Amino acid sequence: MARPKADLPEAEAIRALLDEEGRLALRVTPGARSEGLEVADGRLLAKVRAKPEDGKANAAVIDLVAQGLGVAPSRLTLLRGATSRDKLLGLQD
Repeated sequence: MARPKADLPEAEAIRALLDEEGRLALRVTPGARSEGLEVADGRLLAKVRAKPEDGKANAAVIDLVAQGLGVAPSRLTLLRGATSRDKLLGLQD
């Protein structure tokens, strides 16, 4: 059985949350039943199936946000929050 597609908002809704330096603040729920992104209260909420072990959840978040933005995962960098649910990602040009 194939996994259901991740629930993603429009790329423009995610881009609207970027600050002037191209940073994106988000809150992560690792180990979720389903994957998806949601915009709530001016912040991006990410749910990933990956467990927070050995950076697996961080990699899954970067892949999911990149998919939502329509960019390559290599353009996103984890700036802060490697071991926290609150993360700050940087989008490179």
